[in-house]
Amino acid sequence: MNEFDLINKIKPKYYKQPTLIKGIGDDGAVFNSQCKQTVIAVDTFVENIHFTEETMSMFHVGYRSLAAAVSDLAAMGAMPAFYLASVILPTRDRSVVYESIFRGMDTFAAKYKMDLIGGDTVSGSVLALSITVIGYVEKNKIHYRHHAKNHDIVFVTGTLGDSQAGLYLLQNKKTVSNGHYFIKRHQQPEPRVNFAQQLTDLKRVSLNDISDGIVNELYEIAEASKVNLLIDESLIPKHKDLMEFPKNLVNEWIYYGGEDFELVGTVPAKDWKQVKLIASQTNTPVTKIGSVNNTLHKSIGKVFLKKDDSINLLNRSGYIHFE
Repeated sequence: MNEFDLINKIKPKYYKQPTLIKGIGDDGAVFNSQCKQTVIAVDTFVENIHFTEETMSMFHVGYRSLAAAVSDLAAMGAMPAFYLASVILPTRDRSVVYESIFRGMDTFAAKYKMDLIGGDTVSGSVLALSITVIGYVEKNKIHYRHHAKNHDIVFVTGTLGDSQAGLYLLQNKKTVSNGHYFIKRHQQPEPRVNFAQQLTDLKRVSLNDISDGIVNELYEIAEASKVNLLIDESLIPKHKDLMEFPKNLVNEWIYYGGEDFELVGTVPAKDWKQVKLIASQTNTPVTKIGSVNNTLHKSIGKVFLKKDDSINLLNRSGYIHFE
């Protein structure tokens, strides 16, 4: 089966987005602009770096790759509309792998009526995907990392460490209570799209999606906003069944594990009540975990952890590409 046969096999029979003029079938996709701002993000996933055959089926590779890319749109407050997928395929079971990956992506895309509008397929020695996603936000309502200000509340959605717990179970063939929950959190994450989009009605919100560990994401907000952040260890939300895992690993997963694709952000204290209301309306767990506090250090762009009665600087870590 050649490249064109493969493309024809995954080409949608119809498109769901009314703004789309031309999808797959030309050198580029064409769509009408709306009275909104367009947000574009891209993520790349490489076998044996971001996933392995032992921990993820090809369906899950497709599902998770698109979900991870859409999580970037969620952090900006955008509603996803289109995606493009470029795939490097090794020779093994090429047709089966290709169809399974796109079936996973299509399953996720259906949740938001996203249209596949293009991409590329080439042969290579290792399986890799590059996913480009496109979404829309009402004008002047995008969430930026530089929106945090002194005395803001720091919050996070969901629970942390779940994805790494699922990966641990898959790699070590372990079983725990609610093991299927942790494995699903790793293989089929659900980005907080609806929650983030509802926040666009607030005047000022900073957001970051937790792909590389919450400490790393907090540093990105602190540096972009030129503020210091203080989080309280006793407030960090974690699933009750995480206590069945080794404590030292759980601590590492929560702060530096990443891949939960939850959202961490800041909001003025006066808007916290509205954030909790939006969380309730969108069925999104949300937790206050700290505050913006510029009195902690003479320099800015730092993240501190309050543990018991002490406050210490957190080392920036998490997953960092090329290290």
